[in-house]
Amino acid sequence: MKEQQEDKDKSLIEHLEELRRTLIKCFLSVAVVLPFAFYLSPNVLQVLINAFLNNKELYYFAPMEVFLIQLKLSFLISFLFSFPYIAKQLWDYILPALYENEKKFIKMIVISSSILFISGIAFCFFVILPLIMNFALNFAQSNITAMFGVANVVNLAVNLAFVFGLMFQIPLITKLLIKWNILSYETISTKRRYVILLLLVFSALLTPPDIISQILLFLPTYFLFELGLIFSRSNRKIEE
Repeated sequence: MKEQQEDKDKSLIEHLEELRRTLIKCFLSVAVVLPFAFYLSPNVLQVLINAFLNNKELYYFAPMEVFLIQLKLSFLISFLFSFPYIAKQLWDYILPALYENEKKFIKMIVISSSILFISGIAFCFFVILPLIMNFALNFAQSNITAMFGVANVVNLAVNLAFVFGLMFQIPLITKLLIKWNILSYETISTKRRYVILLLLVFSALLTPPDIISQILLFLPTYFLFELGLIFSRSNRKIEE
């Protein structure tokens, strides 16, 4: 009995040590790419501004403001460049403990979630942010000039992109809830008014306090919810 306990303790220590090595490799991969990412950050910043501001001038109001923005972008770029390596390291750590059907299922979830997250970011940058900025610019008058700060604009863009990336997971979440029998298709499809209310609350909490941003987040999110129901219904018919 004592030997079995020692074996379990040893196995746990080995797993923790392997996890530590995996996390160190992940952090190092980000650190290695960081200088290159910082070199690219001014160009990336310019691309982002062109994408949703149509070359309108931005201003900064503190000596280190642009540097800190570029540093934040550098970490983001480093993570995106390192993501395939990080994903492989984490996958290699988890893989030995999974059965073959579990490996396929998790692989499907990871791929689907990544595609949805990237789609949400792209949708935000190239559709939502231009709409928000054009709406804001419409308030300019002969004696009222729009003057945007670079930190405010970039922080808004990054935060909204992250929110849209998360909210674009709705079809996958809906599908998994039905697949795992946590909620039935009939229950979800007949309780749409509660789903609408919940999405409205999330849209209000996750966006800046203006009705335009909230509506622009709610509408595609609800569309994705309906898309998740369609996929779930199609899969259910195939299984039957």
